[in-house]
Amino acid sequence: MKGKYVLLTGGTGGLGMGVTPAVLARGGIVTMTYRNAQQVERMKSIVSPADFARIRWVQPNLLDESSVARVVNEMERVDVLIHLVGGFDMGKTHEYTYEAFKYQLEMNLHTSFLLAKHCLRRMLETGYGRMVMISSRVTDEAVGQMAAYGAAKAGLEGMTRAIAQETKGTNITANVVSPSIIDTPGTRQAMGPEKAVNWVKADSLAEVICFLASEAAGDMRGAVVPVYGNT
Repeated sequence: MKGKYVLLTGGTGGLGMGVTPAVLARGGIVTMTYRNAQQVERMKSIVSPADFARIRWVQPNLLDESSVARVVNEMERVDVLIHLVGGFDMGKTHEYTYEAFKYQLEMNLHTSFLLAKHCLRRMLETGYGRMVMISSRVTDEAVGQMAAYGAAKAGLEGMTRAIAQETKGTNITANVVSPSIIDTPGTRQAMGPEKAVNWVKADSLAEVICFLASEAAGDMRGAVVPVYGNT
């Protein structure tokens, strides 16, 4: 990824704490989305000053097409999209609100579409690109009370496979990483640390993501790569 222009969303989150340093270590020139100044300060505390200086910070509304298009258009090139932003919620289907269902689609699928659409447009200009999306094990093994989340992630996988078909014959690829439970501070707080030894580590997941985002992964198209740890 050395010298590649990378658009990284969600890079300040729990998974991002593993992915962002890995991308920077590989020489990526990063444009990173963020929501507040605290997230920027948090990143400053875990990467070197030289690496931090290579991050261009942007604060778009990822559910607004014009805002997404503006960020993409302002980049010198778009070589890599790593989209980590998403949302998680659960509840019994017969009790789940339609508003909550729509929110899961917005955060997990609609943001993915807008970023994929505009990054693909820029990638087609150069004939090179790597897209990496994040799904979930629930698309392979259905879990009760996750109808909305599972539907959104299944849609994301279908969309990514379609993009992979559209970009055949080019050096543009689109793939999905599908983790089980990720060991993040938020997960430990919500579920307790007792079984964390079996969960997928953010650093481990970052290795898979960075491979799919690299030139070496040019023959992988439309893959959904399971990363389940010991769960």
